[in-house]
Amino acid sequence: MPVEKPPIDPAKLLASWMEWERGETPPGQVMANLKTGGLKELLEELTSQLEAAE
Repeated sequence: MPVEKPPIDPAKLLASWMEWERGETPPGQVMANLKTGGLKELLEELTSQLEAAE
């Protein structure tokens, strides 16, 4: 049975990024957090919206 992913939370993605910028979280962990948080899907969605608006 597939596991349902929670909705993408841009604020949580930004918080992960900011932890890295402040030196609180190593880059590898930040990348893992961004991946599991849905950054790829968010960027794909935004790209589709931009292309549709052109």
